[in-house]
Amino acid sequence: MENTKQIQMKEAHIFPEVMPEPVIGAEQVREAAVLLKKYRQGKANLEKRVIENEQWFKMRHWQQFRKTARPGDPEPASGWLFNSIANKHADAMDNYPEPNVLPREESDRQSAEVLGAVLPAILERCRFERTYSDIWWKKLKSGTGVYGVFWNPQLENGLGDIDIRPVDVLNLFWEPGIRDLQDSRNLFTVELTDNEVLEEEYPQLRGKLHSSALEIGQYLYDDSVDTSEKSAVVDWYYKRDGLLHYCKFVNDTVLFASENDPVLRETGWYSHGKYPFIADVLFPDEGTPAGFGYVDVMKDCQMYIDRLNQALMRHALMASRKRYFIRDNGAVNEKEFADWDRDFIHVAGSGLGEDSIREVDIGSMDGLVTTMLSQKIDELKEISGNRDFSQGGTSGGVTAASAIAALQEAGSKLSRDMIKGSYRAFADVGYLCIELLRQFYTEPRCFRIAGQNGEQFRSIDNRMLLPQQQGAFFGLELGTRIPVFDIRVTAQKSSPFSKAAQNELAKELYSLGFFRPDQGEQAMAALDMMDFEGREMVKKSVAENLQMQKQLVQMQQQLTQLARAAASSVVPAAENEERESQEESNQNEVSA
Repeated sequence: MENTKQIQMKEAHIFPEVMPEPVIGAEQVREAAVLLKKYRQGKANLEKRVIENEQWFKMRHWQQFRKTARPGDPEPASGWLFNSIANKHADAMDNYPEPNVLPREESDRQSAEVLGAVLPAILERCRFERTYSDIWWKKLKSGTGVYGVFWNPQLENGLGDIDIRPVDVLNLFWEPGIRDLQDSRNLFTVELTDNEVLEEEYPQLRGKLHSSALEIGQYLYDDSVDTSEKSAVVDWYYKRDGLLHYCKFVNDTVLFASENDPVLRETGWYSHGKYPFIADVLFPDEGTPAGFGYVDVMKDCQMYIDRLNQALMRHALMASRKRYFIRDNGAVNEKEFADWDRDFIHVAGSGLGEDSIREVDIGSMDGLVTTMLSQKIDELKEISGNRDFSQGGTSGGVTAASAIAALQEAGSKLSRDMIKGSYRAFADVGYLCIELLRQFYTEPRCFRIAGQNGEQFRSIDNRMLLPQQQGAFFGLELGTRIPVFDIRVTAQKSSPFSKAAQNELAKELYSLGFFRPDQGEQAMAALDMMDFEGREMVKKSVAENLQMQKQLVQMQQQLTQLARAAASSVVPAAENEERESQEESNQNEVSA
């Protein structure tokens, strides 16, 4: 069964005559286009910086210096900046996030367990790991990565499902001067689409597609991209009276508008009322939801590294080529002298004087250049936090494994701080996913859950997320309550070094006797003072061993008491039997 929004969208495309008088028409989208141009002018400097940073990341930055460089000069592009960014991205992927859904009330505990199992499956279905990787590349290069959390009615054979995609900051436009995307009164995304594709999907556009006055920033691609046969498709999100509405238009033609739908006009496009965009910022910048990245921090240092490398390369090339001073009226045949294949060079006159030809002495490069180059490389490592220890290298005579591990742990605090910021954005993505489940999962969906007990299959719909009756109190209805959940993000994947350290810790705890039942109380006291991943699981295991030890001691005490009681009851019975036997023998003697 299709939900209401899917039916209304199909009616909007197939049967436009069933729609009432439109609220959003050509005049409204023209006003929106004017507002979009104003928004684009507000982020012009950001777009320029993002495009330049992409060139720096691709080591194509010499294109910006060629105006002041001499023709023929070497253009060395060292990869120090690229290596630092690649290492930061590797740290992020080693700590891939995993959502843990927690209930706020005891009655929602079962629902939280179902959501905690299903939400990772939804992310896997959305290929979120690839999206997470793309966002981190954008975040490190330009400072801002944007998640788009949408409901796509075309997925799952028309049943619809959650769709999470990376959104290019060049194609996203917000109100200038705001700090949070949710504070913008309007939000636009623009995408260039082939005219043929648009005419096939929207027949009402035939003959209306022409060159648009709207321009969007584009990267400097290696390929030649022709945009003459493309049109700008605008997705316009705006908030009115506490509701989120959505409109898609090309030029002056409205393709879809939620306010033109009689149902969505009252409920809004998404019931959660938020823009479906989450900005993941690396280094925040005041007055804008976008930030700046590591390229902005390191490109000045990288520029001087390459310029110093250029000076060294120019000097090396000059020194590798021998040049000579030759007097105008000298006796040396210049053509024969320049021909290295000749074995003999003719000289006019009676002899060859030292003043006739002399080699040009290039001289040695000043050591200050190499010193400055080394200092600039060290500076780039310092400002990026990409020291040798973070990459597994050693220096200064440090060879002990524990010392290297301690230095690596101390040097990774910058990465941990960045990853925590990314986890906050990931938690916001999870909250939007839960709200989309609440609104659109009207029909049961089946998911394969991979757990410790093997693969399981679970079916989920939105009944557990809908408002629930609170009951009555003294005859008064308490109304309804909407289940609310919290999301705690943990690292799903750990680096090989973290796994090795965890294994070493487990072996050390075992060798110290933490799992011995007779040392359970001491082990619990020590574990309370320790902090490491998986501590609660270890405490649970030690507590179980301690409880089993106590039960064993109690059973031994009970067996001892039972043995004593049995022994005390056996001794009097034996004495009575002996007494009775003696009396019987005495009676027999008397009778005899």
